Amino acid sequence: MIHYDLRCTAGHEFDGWFKDSAGFEAQAKAGFVECPVCGGTEVTKRLMAPAIPRKGRARAKEVEAPPPAPTLAAPPPLPPPGSSQAAAGPVPAQVVALLQRMRAEIEKHCDYVGPGFAEEARKMHRGESDRRGIYGEASEADTEALQEEGIEIARLPWVPRADG
Repeated sequence: MIHYDLRCTAGHEFDGWFKDSAGFEAQAKAGFVECPVCGGTEVTKRLMAPAIPRKGRARAKEVEAPPPAPTLAAPPPLPPPGSSQAAAGPVPAQVVALLQRMRAEIEKHCDYVGPGFAEEARKMHRGESDRRGIYGEASEADTEALQEEGIEIARLPWVPRADG
């Protein structure tokens, strides 16, 4: 794997991991490398220093398998963009766009379990159900109980879909 510092034509800087240099070039040419801030696909590599391990520390031979998909509890939807929020003010449009893309990925790759989220998370934790990415609704009390039981969950802002 190779790590690149990247920049889009709008000047936003971010990073990405690729199998090799040819992998980056192919993905960038196909428009698959996207700026997380503005969504631009005209991306270039920035000048980087090579990563050289310290003496006595060899690089890892194998990359560990990625952890299983997280279990997610979807909180109530955010107010529409541009509406005021009591503590934080309006949500910037770029943040809403990122949250909408995140929602689309969650809906694409995880199972919706609805209000049965807490019980399904417990079943998975106890080995009674296959481990997989799930999302659904959970009350504040259920969320606290799951965390006290050592079940890792994440609460995410649930914005309206980008397509309507």
